[in-house]
Amino acid sequence: MQYTSRPVTSNQPGPHHDLARQVSRALAHPLRKPIADHTQQAFEQANHWYQAFNAPLILDSGCGVGISTRKLALQFPDRAVIGIDRSEDRLGRDHGALPENALLVRADLVDFWRLAKQAHWAPERHYLLYPNPYPKAAHLKMRWHGHPVLPTLLALGGHLELRSNWQLYVEEFALAVSQVTGRQAEVGVWAPDGKYLTPFEAKYDQSGQTLWRLQVELERK
Repeated sequence: MQYTSRPVTSNQPGPHHDLARQVSRALAHPLRKPIADHTQQAFEQANHWYQAFNAPLILDSGCGVGISTRKLALQFPDRAVIGIDRSEDRLGRDHGALPENALLVRADLVDFWRLAKQAHWAPERHYLLYPNPYPKAAHLKMRWHGHPVLPTLLALGGHLELRSNWQLYVEEFALAVSQVTGRQAEVGVWAPDGKYLTPFEAKYDQSGQTLWRLQVELERK
């Protein structure tokens, strides 16, 4: 199937001028909002599954319809792979049976990541595949690197991989990682060569867009 998808457009000419201040604020004022009941329950069920599986953990955060979770589980058959998304509709779409080492969870990521940190989860790998870019400059706080949950996300540790079709999103994320952790993320063009993890990856690549990937090794804190 051939796709046609427009590239991301933004009124930002470069990294957001307020990014460093937003990251500093997130570091100085950790999130304290109450955990939503549905995410608390979802996390407890996921934690029970994960503990019973007793294998190194891979997180697929914002997994959408769960195709990436399925593919990661097949790629890493000796790992426990958990895909998390807030949309019941997306998670409920039929894309075939889940591998035994995969679990899909409906939950709010902001709350789920905080619960994972409290439970001392230490993912070996953590994927953020094509998150919503929120390209308007006014929406910086809605991007993961501009959100107050960023320090918690990075504190989970492991090999973090972010993919996006918007170069500026990846560059901003790298700046935020450096500010929080002191680590320099590797950023470059990503060529999937037809081995697509997500439907978005296929759509963007087959539309002729350049894809970008960030990778960084993080310590758990």
